[in-house]
Amino acid sequence: MFTAFLTFLFFFAIIGSILYGRKLIKTEKVDAVFGNPERSKGGVHWVIVGSSFLLLIWLYYSWDIAKSFFPRSANELCQVGKVNESLLSLKYLFPIHERQLKSTSVIETETENLNKTVLEIEKSIKVSNEDKDKLIYFITKTKNTIPLLTNEKLLNNETKEKIKIITENINNLSKDFSRSDYPSESAEDEIERIKASKEEGTWSASSTSVENTIEIPSIPKTKRGLKFQAVAVELNLISDEFFELRNHNEQYSSVLESLKKEIKDFRTNSSSSDEVSSSFAKDILKIARRIEYASIFPPNTLIDMQASIVNFDKVQKKEQGGLRWVDILLFPSGTIISSGPSCSEQGSGRWLPKPSDTVNKFALMLNPNVGFKQIPLIWYEMMDVSKIVGFLMPDWIADILPGKYPVHNEKGEIKPNFKSKVLSFVTGDFELFKIPIPTGHIWDSFLRVFLGLVAGIIIGVPLGLFMGLNRFAKGFFDPLIELYRPVPPLAWAPLVISVLGIDNLGKVFLLFMVSLSIMIISARAGASGTQLSKIHAAHSLGASKWQILRHVIFPNSLPEILTGIRVATGMCWGTLVAAEFLAGTTGVGFVENVAKKYFQYEVIWITIFIMGMLGLVFDITIRKIIDKTIPWRGKG
Repeated sequence: MFTAFLTFLFFFAIIGSILYGRKLIKTEKVDAVFGNPERSKGGVHWVIVGSSFLLLIWLYYSWDIAKSFFPRSANELCQVGKVNESLLSLKYLFPIHERQLKSTSVIETETENLNKTVLEIEKSIKVSNEDKDKLIYFITKTKNTIPLLTNEKLLNNETKEKIKIITENINNLSKDFSRSDYPSESAEDEIERIKASKEEGTWSASSTSVENTIEIPSIPKTKRGLKFQAVAVELNLISDEFFELRNHNEQYSSVLESLKKEIKDFRTNSSSSDEVSSSFAKDILKIARRIEYASIFPPNTLIDMQASIVNFDKVQKKEQGGLRWVDILLFPSGTIISSGPSCSEQGSGRWLPKPSDTVNKFALMLNPNVGFKQIPLIWYEMMDVSKIVGFLMPDWIADILPGKYPVHNEKGEIKPNFKSKVLSFVTGDFELFKIPIPTGHIWDSFLRVFLGLVAGIIIGVPLGLFMGLNRFAKGFFDPLIELYRPVPPLAWAPLVISVLGIDNLGKVFLLFMVSLSIMIISARAGASGTQLSKIHAAHSLGASKWQILRHVIFPNSLPEILTGIRVATGMCWGTLVAAEFLAGTTGVGFVENVAKKYFQYEVIWITIFIMGMLGLVFDITIRKIIDKTIPWRGKG
């Protein structure tokens, strides 16, 4: 019900926002010319249209709309799939979906194979002329077996009768299928029994991603599903009976046995030097056996059976009723298919998880008692403030104080002094009060990106400005930066992680390397691009070098620097996921890597969504900073 409500909500949000936007265009006075950035401001209603459209597409192509409005449709299509699977094996022999009879195709293919073998034998210099004559005789005899199978006059009466019975069975099944009381009067009781039982669940998430759930319940849950399942069972029996049938009349069997015996004797009597001849004989025998096992019948023998199968196919499509339209309209890019007793999703609904299942899985991963690998996506833990103090304060503060650390006395007692108390303070070995601290996979990834980005900004921006203003700095650092900048971050990842370990230090340093080069180039471009007229004006007004840097060069470089931060943020996220793929026990990339191994599609899409949202939060934050710090951009 909730998914159905969201579907209507998104649909009306799109329609309402479009109507509001058209109304706004008519009533709003727009005096900005084309190209003015002011024209792109506002437009929240278009944000609603884009977001709603994207979510509606997700609901549609993940089949969540079908699951919400027609929850039993997957179960019914499962039974239809069983019928189609049984019917497909019968259709395989007839020119229903193909251009010609399967018998015709087999005869054409094997005749071509025999002709090719003749040419190979004639060209072979390792086969004696006597053996060539014998092998070509085998091929001619194999070709002569085909007319024995396709001759109407040689067809056994027993075979004709079996084909007639199978055709009648298909016709009778079509008639029974059309009856409303089929398969029996007790169908309603059977449905109630199935509903009351707990043999199978409902249409749920993929069984590979959520434990103890069934993707598509294969036991029929509705009267229509029970009807199709009963037909599938009978159709399977008919199909098995037909494929056990072989058109092996007496003449064909006699010739085939004679051919097999002659080839066997030929291969037995061949010496070790006649391996090529023996190999050719073996290939001919394989072709003869393929013809033997193929369902080859005279061309007009199966016309009635083909008509009965076509008629049954029409009946079963008619009996689907509105389910066909549900399948066509609400199951885009695929459908429910059957494979033996089980059914599964085939198409976009398979690899694109349903929002409802994804939200449920996301809630479980947020639960601190479940999480992912016993670690929640995002949660908090209570930490004593003393631990933070111990992390921030260096231990050497206690070491530089005069005096010595306390030593135990004769009784084994240790009395603390001022120096030991200072050491306890700077190491955080005391209790104060506790505060909530974020933890979890999302927080670990966020912190790594933040620390790597901040370190790159702190070092890269001053160095970039220095290189943009000083000839020595540019000449000295430029080769070093340009040497490692073109190298992809993934190329550095194995080396950095091997040297610095798989802990946070290696990942943060790798992100620092990524952001450093971007920030240096951005700051250098901003500094070197400062207008000389502004610098001359500042000199003429008596400004010092620091004042020129602070009030002229740095503000002029800010647009380039902030743009560089936006670029570096995206690069850091991409590099982080790769680094967590290679080595890591926490983080969004680690979660996706584990989910990939177990085909947990819901988890993979959750990690993609999380990375996108975190990147968006970073980008929006930077955009707000840009609006506040350089409001003159685009207005010069």
